[in-house]
Amino acid sequence: MIIGFGNDLCDIRRIEHSLERFGVRFANRCFTDIERRKSDGRAGRAASYAKRFAAKEACAKALGTGFRLGVAFRDLGVVNLPSGKPTMALTGGAAKRLAALTPLGHRAIIHLTLTDEYPLAQAQVIIEALEDPEALLDSAGNGIFDV
Repeated sequence: MIIGFGNDLCDIRRIEHSLERFGVRFANRCFTDIERRKSDGRAGRAASYAKRFAAKEACAKALGTGFRLGVAFRDLGVVNLPSGKPTMALTGGAAKRLAALTPLGHRAIIHLTLTDEYPLAQAQVIIEALEDPEALLDSAGNGIFDV
């Protein structure tokens, strides 16, 4: 079942301007170490950062909070699965919000798509809850409802 959807557009020129004006301060404040390494190594550096910025905004929307109720910008990071497919890694308040959204007996999967066509970057996030019987087990493998 789908438990969240978010979409965002980001003007690449705005990110270019922020990188030029604030440099490392901007990058460190908004992006994870992984995101900075990935973006700084690209020819289209500003576009790479803009896609990641849009992904954070889209994910915050999919969580239903935006950047409030404990969800911070750096709690959301774009990472790649071994297949190369992008997804989101959530920490802190964002991870807590995702756990609260996810129904008991389910696990959350975050689907992410990124694209850009200068001057715009776009991201879409779908959060899906899949049934997972193991989600009903504690760390010792016992059912959480066992008496």
